[in-house]
Amino acid sequence: MFGPLSLVSLITVFLIEQVRPLDYRLVVGRPVEAWADFIESHFNAGSHRHGVVAWCLAVLVPALLAALLHFGLYALSPLLALAFNIGVLYLALGFRQFSHFPTEIQIALRLEDLPRARQLLKEWLARPADHLGEREIASLAIEAALAASHRHVFAVLLCFVLLPGPSGAVLYRLAAIVRERWRGRGVAVDSEFSAFSGRAFGIIDWLPSRATAAGFAIVGDFEDAVHCWRTQPGQWPGCDEGVVIASGAGALGVQLGLSPADGVEAADRGQFGLGDPADVDFMQSAVGLVWRATVLWVLLLFLLGLASLAG
Repeated sequence: MFGPLSLVSLITVFLIEQVRPLDYRLVVGRPVEAWADFIESHFNAGSHRHGVVAWCLAVLVPALLAALLHFGLYALSPLLALAFNIGVLYLALGFRQFSHFPTEIQIALRLEDLPRARQLLKEWLARPADHLGEREIASLAIEAALAASHRHVFAVLLCFVLLPGPSGAVLYRLAAIVRERWRGRGVAVDSEFSAFSGRAFGIIDWLPSRATAAGFAIVGDFEDAVHCWRTQPGQWPGCDEGVVIASGAGALGVQLGLSPADGVEAADRGQFGLGDPADVDFMQSAVGLVWRATVLWVLLLFLLGLASLAG
């Protein structure tokens, strides 16, 4: 569980990321996707049972091995366990791997360079953006920033805190990538085979998504964030992520969700948040919201580590 060793690991990783950001896609994304493809190719017989077995091998076994390795190294030397925690967290967290996109898109929009903003959004989200205007770009960028801060920072931190050693971080990161890979992005899988990975990730992400939403509410407009959290998540394709988007939009006082995304027409997407439509100024506010939430989480974890040390 969370203690001084975990606290030192987190602080060290945050400092390393500021100095030496990780090429997440090259070092983590592609190898894990290859691992998911390997398991899928050997176990996908089209049935739900095979999907359960494959998910356990792809996600649960590595998480258990991470916990066992942590305890084994700790028995030899706490410094070895600390180094292992830092290494795993450095791979699992990814604050800097997405944070530069909102900043660069914001600069492009302020310079009225729409082609550059569209290209950056296309690179970030891997979807066509040639038809998008300034408000649509700003809306999608804010949504993506809120979702990415949850997936790559806050959810990983909570799972790291709750489970022994770095096993929680490994569990969340693998479960997220396997879910995305097996539900049809780049791999032809049967729905029966991939269904369990989606349900398993929904269970894993249930508490982290609500913890992220609570963090946004605390550091933003609390009343509007809670209102949007309670009334709007069901409109998002993927309810748990909808909790994060709705709370973040309410905390910012901005309207999101009205722009085309993932092949869904604007008329088919619900409205998230309250207030004015998204623009470049709200993008700056979104970056500030994420940073304030990060400071809040670090402060809470610091106090938790001190309490554990005192105990």
